[in-house]
Amino acid sequence: MNWDQLQGNWKQFKGQVQQQWGKLTSDDLDVIDGQREELVGRIQSRYGYAKERAEKEIEAFCQHCTKC
Repeated sequence: MNWDQLQGNWKQFKGQVQQQWGKLTSDDLDVIDGQREELVGRIQSRYGYAKERAEKEIEAFCQHCTKC
């Protein structure tokens, strides 16, 4: 699945995103609202990851969603 598909179905994927990154709050997910850069920033903030690591994790998550 690509990010555009995930973004278009954000409400359906919010739960899976929160399972993947449990430190993200419901408020975080509402603010992210399907915006990839916002998700990258929130993951960096909550987990202390470098931008590259956050991007890689999001990419892996999107690829996993093709199997969902």
